[in-house]
Amino acid sequence: MSREVIIPEGMEILYEKYHYCPGIKVGNTLYISGQVGRDDNLQIVEGIEAQFVQAFENVKKVLSAAGATFDDVVEMITYHVTDGTSSSQQPVTIPHLPLFIQVKDRYFVDQFPTWTGIGVTGLSTAGLIVEIKCTAVLEG
Repeated sequence: MSREVIIPEGMEILYEKYHYCPGIKVGNTLYISGQVGRDDNLQIVEGIEAQFVQAFENVKKVLSAAGATFDDVVEMITYHVTDGTSSSQQPVTIPHLPLFIQVKDRYFVDQFPTWTGIGVTGLSTAGLIVEIKCTAVLEG
């Protein structure tokens, strides 16, 4: 089976400097690395909703570069930074989940993927609040 590296314009530094692929297409399956709320200059976007939107826009860039859309996504895993505290009476919850769902629903409007949301204590860089990893199956 052939393996095709997917690197959208503006994401070349991820492959060249950080040595990972934004996406890899194997057959008709596209695996998308976790995308976060960073702009084209790798700066963290300010604001909760803006960071959610930027993460989805980064997923969209990878999908588009592979000739796919959000309708092709079959699985989504999201990692949400929590405050990391809990007690026996108060479980850790994912902050801003209703807002995240509102943003998600702007991108997934016809075909809905499976979705697993995971609370974590941190991501690769301080200030990031969400990471979105997807798998898509393309026609053909």
